[in-house]
This record gives sequence, C-alpha cells and structure tokens, in this order.
Amino acid sequence: MNRVMDRPSPNRDSRNGVAVSILMIHYTGMKTGAEALARLCDPEAKVSSHYLVEEDGDVFRLVPEELRAWHAGQGSWHGIDNINAHSIGIELVNPGHEWGYRHFPPPQMKALASLSRAIINRWGIDAFNVIGHSDGAPLRKTDPGELFDWPYLAGRGVGFWIEGGDPVTGGRLGPGESGVMVEALQADLAAFGYGLHVHGRYDAETRAVVAAFQRHWRPAVVDGVADEDTRGRLARLLRIRAETVRP
Repeated sequence: MNRVMDRPSPNRDSRNGVAVSILMIHYTGMKTGAEALARLCDPEAKVSSHYLVEEDGDVFRLVPEELRAWHAGQGSWHGIDNINAHSIGIELVNPGHEWGYRHFPPPQMKALASLSRAIINRWGIDAFNVIGHSDGAPLRKTDPGELFDWPYLAGRGVGFWIEGGDPVTGGRLGPGESGVMVEALQADLAAFGYGLHVHGRYDAETRAVVAAFQRHWRPAVVDGVADEDTRGRLARLLRIRAETVRP
C-alpha cells in the first residue's frame, strides 16, 4: 500500500469560482524527488502542484484541489489561457530530459492512475482534457514526454488513447511549407485544443505544436513533421471527440 502524505505548499490561491475541467500531468525535471518537493514547497520559488507522486508510488498532497496551484504557467488549452484556475496539476518524480530522462516505473504509474481516476470522478473531467504540460505549453515544455505511458492510463479510465488514424491525403507537411493544407492542419490542431495561430505558414510555433501532439499521441517519432500518420491520428481524434464530447 502506497503512502499518501500531506506536505502543504504555501504557493496557492483562490480559483475565484472557476470550475475544474483539466487534469495536467508533469514531470519534475529535477535530480531527486526530495529536491522537487522542496522547490514545490518553497515560497520563493512560487511554483506548486496539487500532488507529487514519487517513483515508488508514494503520494504527497501539496495543495487542496479546491484551491489553485501554480503549476501550468503560460499556456492554453481549448481557449483557456489561465490553465491554473481550471486544472488539477500532478507532478511525477522523474529527472526529465535534462538530468537523465527515464521510463516511469510501474508503482508510480499505478499510483498515478488511482489518484487521477479519483480526481476525474470528483470533478467530471472529460477524457480529452487529461493532458500533459507540453500539450498546454508546447513552445516551452516537453513533459511528461515521449516515455510517458498514456495507453496504460487510458486502459485504467484516465484520458484517451487510439492506435492508428484515419486515412488522409496530401502527404507530409513540414517546416517552411505554406498554403491551404498547412492552414487546415493548424485549424485542426486548434480545434483539438492546442493554442496556435492559424495562418497557413509552417513556422516554428506549428512545428512545436505538432511535436507536442506527437509526444502525446504518436511518441514513436517526435520530429515536428506532420506526416500522414500524425495527420491521420489527429483526424481520427477529432472525429471521435466530435462524436463523444459532452455538449
């Protein structure tokens, strides 16, 4: 049985009546869990999350769910710019890409699944609003990254997962290209939830958003190039979301 421990963080404030609709998952990106916990509870750091999950599955409760934790920073999801006010944030202890990124161990994933399922049930969070930090801030963040096991979570009632996509035409789209196909890609990514400008130019922002989509939905290759597999998965997800999302 994993331990659940209270370690209150002072880095919190009111949601001002905003309802929770997003569950955002992070990795800590620090060398140790103790180092990450200390930072999340340091008033000078001005960062926090609602929970931190250690690699052995132990859970620390840092901020009550009814309050706003300071985990998301600048970003956007489905037109929501103040993600902190609308979300629950969970930090997973993992050194991240800077300090030796590695797979998230089974005890940690099991604890995360149980915790996330309870949060989703409490707040009625839609499966398509269970996102990674990189989904909400693709220009700044890469966590929880391509090694995170989204299919495992989906199999336990947290989030959503697909294998493969719908047929698409037009081949690959990549940096430097422009035109109606690029504009349609940008519009589809924006419709799915990503924050980006729709202007028909495959610029650095578009590449970053495509890479974020790949980290979550096609982690085998994360290169920011919208090949047919990437575009097909996006098309399928948009179709399923349109069929299942609550009105």
